[in-house]
Amino acid sequence: MKKTWLSGLLGACSALALGASLANVPDKEPVRFALLQDFTAVYTFLTNEYNQGQQDYLRLVNARGGLDGHPVEALVRDTANEPQRGIEAYNRARGDGAVLVDFLSTPVSRAAVNRVLEDEVVMITPLHGRGDASHGETFPFVFPMMATYWSQAAILADYIDTELGGLAGKRIALVHIDSPFGREPVPVLETLAARHGFELRAFAYPSPGTEQSATWSDVRRYRPDQVLIWGAGSGQQVSVREAIRNGIRPEHILSVVWLAEADAEHLGKHMTGVKRYEAVAPGRELPVIQAILDEVVAKGEGSGPEENVGSSYYNIGVATMAVAVEAARLALAEYGAPLTGDTLRRGFEQISNFDAEGLMPPLSFSATDHQGGGFGRVSRWDGGAWVPVTEWRSAYQDIVWDEIEKDAAGFRDGR
Repeated sequence: MKKTWLSGLLGACSALALGASLANVPDKEPVRFALLQDFTAVYTFLTNEYNQGQQDYLRLVNARGGLDGHPVEALVRDTANEPQRGIEAYNRARGDGAVLVDFLSTPVSRAAVNRVLEDEVVMITPLHGRGDASHGETFPFVFPMMATYWSQAAILADYIDTELGGLAGKRIALVHIDSPFGREPVPVLETLAARHGFELRAFAYPSPGTEQSATWSDVRRYRPDQVLIWGAGSGQQVSVREAIRNGIRPEHILSVVWLAEADAEHLGKHMTGVKRYEAVAPGRELPVIQAILDEVVAKGEGSGPEENVGSSYYNIGVATMAVAVEAARLALAEYGAPLTGDTLRRGFEQISNFDAEGLMPPLSFSATDHQGGGFGRVSRWDGGAWVPVTEWRSAYQDIVWDEIEKDAAGFRDGR
């Protein structure tokens, strides 16, 4: 990201970051969302675009009059991926009236779970955090909102089984960063291996993932039929490069969600044919992205570089706020103002088949399911863009929910 934009963003972190669009909103009590994220440490490969998409969507909402006249304010602050800083930022945002928080950080969101449950503040954890928070009865104020890593692994395995010649009798390699995130898909894949009769072997590489050569030498000797790569940021680029250097064809590489346009630009022709799990459609042709370009960016009210608009991570950010705003709209319509964490939670649980005009798979939540169904799709890099090769779908949710329920029970028992 451009350093000048990041510096400007962090300079405004202590205040509202929605600009002149609030002039279009009647003078009603604002709805405040706290976007307390890591702009300076670990998650910088995605936070800037993600947060830009979040802010631009909220500016679009305000340009159209807000939520029945209530402006939506974004409280944007840097946590540097540090749990203590995250809790301090959360306490400050709660004092400012925030009813929703998004840390976009697994360490910070895990540290905050008990706090938000006690305070009855909604915490969204899209594509990060605890997968078992999908269990709404155990985590009533936490919403993973998008497919957990368990669900992502299930969808990729289902794609291999239905589109790449089947799983039975095959060798499947999971090459992952040596962290809880990297190991998360293992139990789902082990259960699938027993069910479908394939051989699974996991290969770990040390964090942060810049050195993987020894790991991929082991993978080469294993001679897998398909390889799942499970890392993030530059580590995913290293995985693709090392896989190809060790004789694995790009079309046999399937990635977790964290592989984006910038990675493809670095890898060039080597990326063509690589596939990934996709939670949200990328691109600018989607109606909501076109609306942001026309009604926010074209008027000089965008929150960051225009070239980011429509990227994978930008669109994921837009999707998170589209869902949150829909929940707030439903809650205000049903329970009136002022919006509280409890009424916002109830608004989330009323969402049914919401896809933000095709931006994402249709999501539905309930008091029991805060994941939204575990949907996604597989896309392929064609040399210039990500092209979907499946429809939106979910897979093996019985196995996924076994893991959700097991871990949620551990949380209840204090394990």
